[in-house]
Formats: sequence, C-alpha cells, structure tokens
Amino acid sequence: MKENRFSLLICLTTIGLTLSTQVLALDVNIAKGMPSVNTVHNDKLITIQRIQDQNHVLTGSYTKTSRNCPPFCVQPMQVAPGVTTVAELELLDFIKTKLNNASGIIIDARTPSWYKKGTIPGSINIPFTSFKEDASPMLISSALSKLGVRKKSQADSASILDTALSFFTNKNVANSVWDFENAKDILLWCNGLWCGQSPRAIKGLLALGYPAEKIYYYRGGMQAWQSLGLTVEID
Repeated sequence: MKENRFSLLICLTTIGLTLSTQVLALDVNIAKGMPSVNTVHNDKLITIQRIQDQNHVLTGSYTKTSRNCPPFCVQPMQVAPGVTTVAELELLDFIKTKLNNASGIIIDARTPSWYKKGTIPGSINIPFTSFKEDASPMLISSALSKLGVRKKSQADSASILDTALSFFTNKNVANSVWDFENAKDILLWCNGLWCGQSPRAIKGLLALGYPAEKIYYYRGGMQAWQSLGLTVEID
C-alpha cells in the first residue's frame, strides 16, 4: 500500500505538468496562482479544485444554519493550547508539504457514516470515538499506530511507583505508555464550525500525550470546504 502511494506521489509532478494547459484555463481558482492541488486518496490520484459552475449552490445538510446546541455548538477558534487552527489554504499547504511526502496525516474524525457520504481528498477516517477515555486499549492502539505512535516497551515504561506517583501530579497518566518520538503531524477536521467531533478527538489525543505542536485543527470542516466548491471524494 505504501509503495503504491509513493509511486503515485512521484507521478504528481508529471500529472501537474500534463494538466497545466487545463488548469491555466480555470475561471474559478483556489487562490491567485493556485488553480488546483494534487494528492492521493485510496491509491487514486485526485486533483483538488473548485467547482467551475459559478451558479452552483449548496444543497443538503450543509445548507442548514441552525442545529440543536448541545450537541451542535459553535466551536472555539483555539480548541486547545498549542494546537494550530487552520483554514483552507493552510490545509492545502499541509497536503502539499506534509501529506504528499508522508510526514503528515489528515484525519476525518467523523463517524464512518459521515465519511462514506464524502470526505476531503487524502483524509483517512479515524472516528473521534477511537480516542475516548473509555475506548478499548486495542482500539486506541490501532488508531495511534496509524499516526506513527507505538506503545513503549516494558523497559521504556516508568516503574510502578513512578506511575502511581504520576497519578497525583499528572492527569495524563497514559503519557508514560506511548512513544511519540515518530508521531506524525496530524490535521483533524469534522463537519463544520458547529461540530464537536474533531475537537473531542484532539482533546482525547492530548490526554494520551500526543504533542500539541504536531496537531492542526481545520475548524471550517466539511461545511466550509463545500461552501468554497472544493473537491469532495466519495469512496
């Protein structure tokens, strides 16, 4: 799978050149000098660009302005100290500079039913429930392994006494269990400004000890992404 991804990524530059004639003709660009961005999604090359029909309007659930709060409450700009909040251009830069060279991962933190309706190209689906405090150790371990995190060996772990003492001085007792040395930069998102799924995932990750400086939060989520007419991938 990784070999396939790297092979496809090598093709991105070639495909970019091949499509240069087409993208130069776009009327609706992402930004000045940025008609599109290429990436890989499920071993397929995907070109992210905006819908060219200037009469296009949103339909469906993302046209709604109001939802019950709780649970659908407006999320803060800074979801947690040290976590970087980004918008669309920063997300696209993350794709180009981190996702496409395998140093970063984009996480669709929604439940699978939402993911199946359409996702931001390049995202993998790790539901926010994978990082809940009461999630099974196997589920947490499986999710973290996708992010370059491993469980410390018994020799690396703190002693029983140290662990017991840390209970009174550090709420994140799990910090002594996981090795984040090779943790990837990760960018999480969900449905929109009113969606708490990715913020809950981020807080769960922080509680496990994930370094805040390696976490990015796309607050606009799918509603903002679609409002700009950006490419949505349906598996």
